[in-house]
Amino acid sequence: MRAYAMALQPPAGPVYLSIPMDDWKQPLAGPARLRTISHRVAPDVQRLRHFAQRISASQHPALVFGPEVDRSGGWDAAIALAEKLRAAVYGAPLLDRASVPEDHPLFGGPLGMSVKTISDRLAGHDLAVIIGAEVFRYYPYVPGDYLPAGTQLLQITANPDVAAAARVGDSLLGDATTTIELLLDLVAEGGARTAPQPMARPRLLPPVPNSPLTPPEVYAVLSRVRPPDAVIVNESTSTMAQQIEWLPTVQTGSFFATASGGIGWGVPAAVGVALGDRDRGVHRPVLALIGDGSFQYSVQALWTAAQHRLPIVYVVMRNNEYSILKSFAVLEETPGVPGLDLPGLGIASVARGFGCRAVEVETTEELEQEFKVALSAETTSVIVVSTQPQTAML
Repeated sequence: MRAYAMALQPPAGPVYLSIPMDDWKQPLAGPARLRTISHRVAPDVQRLRHFAQRISASQHPALVFGPEVDRSGGWDAAIALAEKLRAAVYGAPLLDRASVPEDHPLFGGPLGMSVKTISDRLAGHDLAVIIGAEVFRYYPYVPGDYLPAGTQLLQITANPDVAAAARVGDSLLGDATTTIELLLDLVAEGGARTAPQPMARPRLLPPVPNSPLTPPEVYAVLSRVRPPDAVIVNESTSTMAQQIEWLPTVQTGSFFATASGGIGWGVPAAVGVALGDRDRGVHRPVLALIGDGSFQYSVQALWTAAQHRLPIVYVVMRNNEYSILKSFAVLEETPGVPGLDLPGLGIASVARGFGCRAVEVETTEELEQEFKVALSAETTSVIVVSTQPQTAML
């Protein structure tokens, strides 16, 4: 019961429980004591009012919504706050849950993944309000100032460790949804502010598809055939920017990605999402976007997916290399790192061996046709798409 209670408290997550082997043989002293546990933390009222005053006084605020917002059910409240403030909205770095619709006019795209890129994106904002996220998750090391000159920062999080680790700014502890809903009544209307420019979405495709296809061409096809209720699990790490451009998240609880940049999470995570949906009576396809390198780390999860006949469509972009690591090599000025080419992977054959339906495609027409077939296959499918390498936007 103690482990269960700890798992529900912020930050919610796994709890390690160790039971000595001989305990299993001992009789229980009495019936198990079941208790209910609250998992929301209300913010300090006085400090919340102070935050609201600073937000209302801001001329050019930026809202950065992190995964705690979506996890706590704050999707609609986040939209309402952004619209009331008329503030620019960004996705937190290395976002593992999307917390606002990424096709909203106020959405300015992901914030970035390095000290320099984040600071550059926040230039021109006098106040950055980070809700439900760390300050900040950094991936590549690109030095710079934590904040641009003239920018202040406020952080709202339910996780005391995240608040303590923030490098800059002032923090407030509180459940993301509860705090946003309270802020809605405390902040002033932002009608006098200049509306931020919507994120540019060029979506340019060649008149004749490439061979092999480029990642944008793959995502363009998927944007046409993706069912409205489909959930995305993304571990195509070198094409995350293109995925947001072509496959924006538009519904709560419909996007999942790794929180750390570690590789090997995506294949089994798709299984977990599908099993979770089944357990709570939700019927929707799971679209898992995986790179050919990432696919190798936990490939045995395909067996579980096939055994349970889960409605997962894995789209594996096979570019025959570790594009994300090659991008890091360029960033670190160490080109030619050995061992980053991956020729000859029989991904479809491996998937069939684990019991999945698996096909290889080369063209946009084949991808569209096979994806539609996969949606009605009543089992797990793996579609391997030959693609050109994509330099990651680090």
